[in-house]
Amino acid sequence: MLINSLSGKLARTAFLALLAMSGPTIAQVAAKTCSGALVREIPKRDAGAPSGSAVMKELSERRGTARDRAVVRQVLSGNMPSFLRRLSVVSIPGTLPSGQEVTVSLCVTPEYLAVGSDRDFVRVPLGLPAAAHVADSFGFLLPTPRMVDAIYRQAKKRIAPSPMKPTAQMESTDYLMRHNETVDLQLADLGDPGPLTAGHKKDLVLSKRLLSKPGRVAIYGWHRPNGKPIQPLSTVHGAAYADYSHGVRLVSSTAYVNGKPTPLEDILQDSELSNIVTGEGPIRDADRMMAGLSRLIAN
Repeated sequence: MLINSLSGKLARTAFLALLAMSGPTIAQVAAKTCSGALVREIPKRDAGAPSGSAVMKELSERRGTARDRAVVRQVLSGNMPSFLRRLSVVSIPGTLPSGQEVTVSLCVTPEYLAVGSDRDFVRVPLGLPAAAHVADSFGFLLPTPRMVDAIYRQAKKRIAPSPMKPTAQMESTDYLMRHNETVDLQLADLGDPGPLTAGHKKDLVLSKRLLSKPGRVAIYGWHRPNGKPIQPLSTVHGAAYADYSHGVRLVSSTAYVNGKPTPLEDILQDSELSNIVTGEGPIRDADRMMAGLSRLIAN
């Protein structure tokens, strides 16, 4: 762990002094680094790759794991809009028990995972194993609920949730396409895609509840304009469940602690820094958790 692995009072004092070092602002450091190097595991999109609407037309009769596998193949081949590779900075300030002020800066995808091109893309909900497989393959994690709150607060473009009628068709491709069209209309007057956008989906999240409730998916968010989420943290659904309202936001496995590059996994499992990015206390072995879930869909 980042702090706890340091031996002795002297090492801990030295680490805290490092965090307090002056220099470029944290936002400036992170903004320069939330770029190409962090998305190097995402292949370039082939010029002949199908559009998002074409992919989903082929999958019109599929849902659940069958649809997930097809979408994952497209995304892992690089068939996703280029603007998703331009990561956005989200900074979360906090104070350690020592009184030291710390800011953790995250590099997140500006929108939810989508398949297709910049001109024709479809936001794709995925079950947890499929989402974890994409994240793990690209060197990313899923956000925690606290990260989701911060993303919403700092989003450049925020839109109100647009719930659809809860029916047996909520998991269908037709439902997700209709909701995607609704979101596109909401965003039509807010400029081209790229700036950090939030408010239009519930997030698949990392939570300690996943450790005590294996085989479930944790979802949270869908913030109203007043900042309150429609969806409190929930593990009601099975891991493979995904409906039109779900979205997959990716968070780089490299974060910045007062501008210093740090593995996000180390931050998540540190007894002090974890309180800044999750309200549940340390989350152990987040990378291993993601890799284990990833294998469920990969196999």
